[in-house]
Amino acid sequence: MPLRPPAGFISANYDPLRNPDAPTGVTASAGDAQASVSFTAPANVGGSAISAYYAVSNPGQITASGASSPVTVTGLTNGTAYTFQVWALNTFGPGAFSAASGSVTPAAARGVFGGGGVTIDYVTIATTGNATNFGNLTFSPVTELTSCSSSTRGVFGGGSSSNNTIQYITIATTSNSSDFGDLTVARQRPAACSSSTRGVFGGGFNGTVDVNTMDYITIATTGNATNFGALTIARTGLAACSSSTRGVFGGGSTTGQLDRIDYITIASTGNAITFGNLTVARSKLGGCSSATRGVFGGGEGGGANNTIDYVTIATTGNATDFGDLTIARYGLAACSSLIRGLFGGGLSPTLSNVIDYITIASVGNATDFGDLTVARYDLAACSSGHGGL
Repeated sequence: MPLRPPAGFISANYDPLRNPDAPTGVTASAGDAQASVSFTAPANVGGSAISAYYAVSNPGQITASGASSPVTVTGLTNGTAYTFQVWALNTFGPGAFSAASGSVTPAAARGVFGGGGVTIDYVTIATTGNATNFGNLTFSPVTELTSCSSSTRGVFGGGSSSNNTIQYITIATTSNSSDFGDLTVARQRPAACSSSTRGVFGGGFNGTVDVNTMDYITIATTGNATNFGALTIARTGLAACSSSTRGVFGGGSTTGQLDRIDYITIASTGNAITFGNLTVARSKLGGCSSATRGVFGGGEGGGANNTIDYVTIATTGNATDFGDLTIARYGLAACSSLIRGLFGGGLSPTLSNVIDYITIASVGNATDFGDLTVARYDLAACSSGHGGL
């Protein structure tokens, strides 16, 4: 790779003495046919402010740009190992390339369903078919828990008998779960969402009353959770989804079913803010998302429900009807890639092993995906390629 970017970035104002220095500390994390490239901006920006950063893959020289770290490089080939270099551009031209990141290998997004018993299953989200056994949850409880994830690690928290346990798995590697730490408040039926680095757990029932507590963890670092803030209403049996910056909590119940939707900025601790309302008040529903759209499906509200709603995560407002699940059920779990959402398990009123899928960008009824290895409800799900990454 050359020491400087292509000549097309050299303008009439080019002055190598006033170009920015190279970014430092370049790292990359792989997703589904993409990678997120993080870096530290140079202390010396040159003769003018930096207007953009460019991340370049090797092999392929696939390039993406952004105003700050991280930069997401798309169009990569799953199964191919890549490194990345970053350079900065200002009015006087391009700076030098950074040192290369470590090697990462993009892979098709994997969905993981855990709980409702000890079983953990996995599927490849882009490929319909029955789930495969992943391993077992090894820390009690194994029902009424929730899950969130980065591109590499899935985290399960809370659960029946108002538990504070957090456990984790490495999504790409089948195995039993390992201990992560503890929530700040023991509770069952909370909800969780995540960015690429931080997971947030909200709501639940502590054995006496519903709670509005939100906790957060750094997904890559085991340890106990830290208080984040409070939901607008204490409730249990809610669901959550996220973009890379915003988490959205929907539904739940107190003395009755709720249609409330709240939102948070994942990187900034503080109390949740009202977002809008679901089309149908219900609890024990599932939530998943692309980078821009959140989807809530199923639930309990006067019986099992097959409703699917959606919201545009960046824009507050009421949810819109999306379509219907193949089977009305509650106590189900949901996960997603950037393209497809999956809803698995539940009670309808018998235990279900059904997995449905939707294309998140296209409204319509869900389609059969396959079956879980074990029919169950009050489970949780996460994935390596969801909208929060």
